[in-house]
Amino acid sequence: MKQESQKRRAVIVHCWSGNPNYCWYPQTKKELEALGFQVEVPEMPETDVPKLSLWLPKLQEVIGVPDEELFLIGHSIGTVTIMRYLESLPEDKKIGGVVLVAGFTESLGFQELENFFIKPLHLERIKSKAKKFVLIQSDNDPFVPVQYGNRLQKELNGELITKSGMGHFSGEIEDEKACVSVPEVAESIKQMIN
Repeated sequence: MKQESQKRRAVIVHCWSGNPNYCWYPQTKKELEALGFQVEVPEMPETDVPKLSLWLPKLQEVIGVPDEELFLIGHSIGTVTIMRYLESLPEDKKIGGVVLVAGFTESLGFQELENFFIKPLHLERIKSKAKKFVLIQSDNDPFVPVQYGNRLQKELNGELITKSGMGHFSGEIEDEKACVSVPEVAESIKQMIN
C-alpha cells in the first residue's frame, strides 16, 4: 500500500501571468505533499501572453506517461490547458482526477485567450478521461461568471464547490487581496484517493 502512495502525482497548472510561487499554489503543494503526493507546479512558457501551442506541449512534457495515479489541478486558463490535455489523450488513457479552480469554456472576451478556443472544447471526451472532476468557483469572480461552474458541473458530471467572496482566487489584483489558501483543492484530491 505504501508503494501506491509514492507513485501518486499532482500537477498544478497556473493562471495567465502566474508562476509556481503565485497565490495559493505553494500552500496547496505543501498540503498535497503531506498526503504523500509528488507535486509539480511547472512554469508555463510566455505566461503573460499564453498560447495553447506552447502550454499544451509543456504540460505533456511535465506529465510524461499519464495514469490513474495522476491528479491535475488548474487555475483559470490553467483549467482550459488541462481540459485540452485530457482531450488529447488516447482512448486507453485515463487519469485519477481533476480539480478546476475558476474554470471556463470560452475566451470570456479576452483576445489573448482566443487561441485556446479555436475549436470548442469536446466536453464529452474530456469527461471520459478522469475518474472524478471537482469545480471550485467564487460567487464574485470578476472574470469568470458562475454560469461556467454550473456548465462544467453538468457537462463533466463533476462536484461544484461555490465559495463566497473569493474573487478570482488570484494574487493581489485590482482591489482583490491575494488568495494564499484554497484548502478545498487538497481536500477534494484527498477524497478522490480515499
